[in-house]
Amino acid sequence: MTRLRVAIAGAGIGRQHAAAFAGLPQRFELVALCDPNDERRQALATEFGIARTTSSFDELLADGEVDVVDICTPQSLHFGQAKAALAAGRHVICEKPVVGSLADCDALIAAERASQRRVMPVFQYRFGVGLQKLLHLVARGVTGRHYLSTAETTWRRGPTYFATAWRGSLSQAMGGCLLTQAIHAHDAITITLGEVRKVYAAIATRVNPVETEDCAAATLTFADGSLATLAVTLGSADDTSRLRFHFEHLTAQSSLTPYTMTAEPWTWIPADAAAAARIADALADFRPRAEGFAGQFERFHDALTTGEAMPVTLADARTSLELLTALYHSAATGSAVDLPIVATHPAYRGWS
Repeated sequence: MTRLRVAIAGAGIGRQHAAAFAGLPQRFELVALCDPNDERRQALATEFGIARTTSSFDELLADGEVDVVDICTPQSLHFGQAKAALAAGRHVICEKPVVGSLADCDALIAAERASQRRVMPVFQYRFGVGLQKLLHLVARGVTGRHYLSTAETTWRRGPTYFATAWRGSLSQAMGGCLLTQAIHAHDAITITLGEVRKVYAAIATRVNPVETEDCAAATLTFADGSLATLAVTLGSADDTSRLRFHFEHLTAQSSLTPYTMTAEPWTWIPADAAAAARIADALADFRPRAEGFAGQFERFHDALTTGEAMPVTLADARTSLELLTALYHSAATGSAVDLPIVATHPAYRGWS
């Protein structure tokens, strides 16, 4: 099996990435690490046995022993770093959000195409076995028509979290709870239910003295006319996430655990005995795979070495960015936003 040599840029969330790569030793080798904080960089390098470290992203790209650059830096750096990594002939893994506008996403799609390398945005929640089972049932057609679904991201984030100053900065973080905390739950909604056609949203900063929103509420209308609601706050007394889907033949609810809500256990409520039998039959041929970062990285390796489809594409990231753009533009204007958002839309080049 071909081992891909990985360099990580950013030792914050990069630590979780490193742990996932280290758990797949036949597929990946961690060879280099970049972070401007000497103490944090050295600690991560020591923990995972990473031989080469640097504070310079340019120096990281100059390392000829790197196949994949894994970008785990602050959001505002992603676009420039991803383009530079492609230009240097590297495949790219990039944390969310990949970029801060639909215009930048379209430019990165063009850069990927010209480079003949691949960019994989990180949406590790997609690979939770609970959500994968629901996607399996939807694909088999046994859920029936969709009626309404809800996504709740109710977490607690206060002064300790925002002590990392860029997190509350609109120019550096590019957004608040909609972008940083709730993006994965909202991705789960859209990959399950399909194209969004209308968005209405309101945001507020109620919990923390920061520039970015920490409360949000929204309604979505899908192409088939069905609905979803999104609720987000950083002022909850505890950390809870919940996805709840209502279909003609099935109501499905995720666990409440904030970082693993797409993993099992899920609650499955068939509408009747006949629906229960069809659902059981459909799940009989479901085969679970690895979850989380490890599950996504394993599939990434398969895509590069065996020709499987890329598990998450820039087109997927664009769908997520289009929803974010619509949410922020609706909140700013007080009006509903119709999708798709085209290049002439006032928010195409950025919501902020």
